[in-house]
Amino acid sequence: MEQKNSVLIVDDEISNLQVLNHMLGSDYMIYTAKNGVNALEKAREYAPDLILLDIVMPGMDGYQVLEELRKMKMTSKIPVIFITGLSSVEDEKIGLSLNAADYISKPFSPMIVKLRVRNQLQIVNQLRTIERLIMQDQLTGMANRNSFDERMEMEWKRARRENVPISILFMDIDNFKAYNEFHGHRQGDAALRAIASVIMRSLKRSSDFAARWDDEEFAALLPNTSLEGALKVAKEIRRNAETAEIVHENGANSNVTISIGVSVVVPSSASSVNAFISKADQALRSAKAAGKNKVAYEIFSE
Repeated sequence: MEQKNSVLIVDDEISNLQVLNHMLGSDYMIYTAKNGVNALEKAREYAPDLILLDIVMPGMDGYQVLEELRKMKMTSKIPVIFITGLSSVEDEKIGLSLNAADYISKPFSPMIVKLRVRNQLQIVNQLRTIERLIMQDQLTGMANRNSFDERMEMEWKRARRENVPISILFMDIDNFKAYNEFHGHRQGDAALRAIASVIMRSLKRSSDFAARWDDEEFAALLPNTSLEGALKVAKEIRRNAETAEIVHENGANSNVTISIGVSVVVPSSASSVNAFISKADQALRSAKAAGKNKVAYEIFSE
């Protein structure tokens, strides 16, 4: 079942919350808040797809709430539709200057409310589809290099903040150029998809992250993972790749192997992500030089 979009409705009048909930509740997941402080708490907790925000509220008004939403990274891009009885040009100017997405006037027209909410959520969903495509490798369905770089930045900061190890695996299909030339590019693509599937299945934790790095190269990021743990994962991936059967169009099977380089570090202020990645690449070259279908590692130190 397709997951519903979520909407946070913020209004100090309970009757307005009830009316809007009745209008939208059958189509969307609805959260409600009765004041500005509560709205910010709910926005952080649920990260809704859209916020309907009353302007005139006691204490923190809608303009102030929107300003605070825009300051927080996780809520800064959530579209906000003001719900208001105000109609002056100055009110509209203030709202637009704060990047409000739209206005819904009181008293509510069910048709207008539904159309404006639907239009904003269509934009949200379209942007998410575009973002997903930009961050996804289209051949294998894995995350791509851009996505990996973004995740690396986040996990690196977390590891440094919590003073815990982070591990990276660099993986390369052995003799892939020869495989591609012998079996053809379509079969080469099948091999890439098969190895991508092996890697994804071999990662057991939801925090582990894998991506297609470049051509026949893949990378996996293992947060809060020691050298021992990283080598265990790497060896399992290598074994699973070695035994994975790649089915040909004529029904025949073939196999490929992969070499893996491992690097581990507890980041500090002197650490460099680029140097960390270079160590994993160096380990991968060592695995290749040792005869391929091997796992090698490098201890990263500043």
